[in-house]
Amino acid sequence: MRWNAVLPAAALAFALGWATPAHAELVFFPSGRALSVKAIRSDGDLLILKLRSGGEITCDSELIVRVEPDEIEYPEEVLAAAPQPKQIIEPPPIPEPYREVITTAAKKHGVDARLVHALIQVESAYQSHAVSRAGARGLMQILPSTGRQYGALDLFDPRVNVDAGVRHLKGLLDRFELPLALAAYNAGEGAVTRFGGIPPFKETQNYVTRILRLLGPG
Repeated sequence: MRWNAVLPAAALAFALGWATPAHAELVFFPSGRALSVKAIRSDGDLLILKLRSGGEITCDSELIVRVEPDEIEYPEEVLAAAPQPKQIIEPPPIPEPYREVITTAAKKHGVDARLVHALIQVESAYQSHAVSRAGARGLMQILPSTGRQYGALDLFDPRVNVDAGVRHLKGLLDRFELPLALAAYNAGEGAVTRFGGIPPFKETQNYVTRILRLLGPG
């Protein structure tokens, strides 16, 4: 079964439950960009995408607007065909101490505040002095080397940290569709380029899935 027209999310999810695609599929997001995946299956309101590079990610069915057959055989890569997604007007609740910091940085750099909020929840659970084993610091878990690229030296300062993190995320979103941008934030751009998609690292795949679930439908 193939889908060449835009389907409502519920109809798409229903159709996927009966699909057994023999070829790769192009999954289109609201931005118009597409991701080539090996296969798709549904789990209630969620869609599970089997990645070309190995592993799977899970996202809400409403994050996918249509699916088309991908008859081209090529190395794993993401097809970029349109501008970034429209900004969501109403961001979800953000902890009061950080609300102004996040909304200001998101608006300044053109990134959805909901996405920043979800990323921070997964990265640090809003612990502004968190430090990872790799040395990433603060709310958005930024490495000092990355912070220096944006002139961000005090990464434990929420305003400095979030501004640098959002700028870094924006740069990734300009290059990749959302799932791949998140994978690059976690594993690095080099890993995404090397594997032609989300790297086959369990940590990265779980990371992307968790943020997409928190983000939910627009």
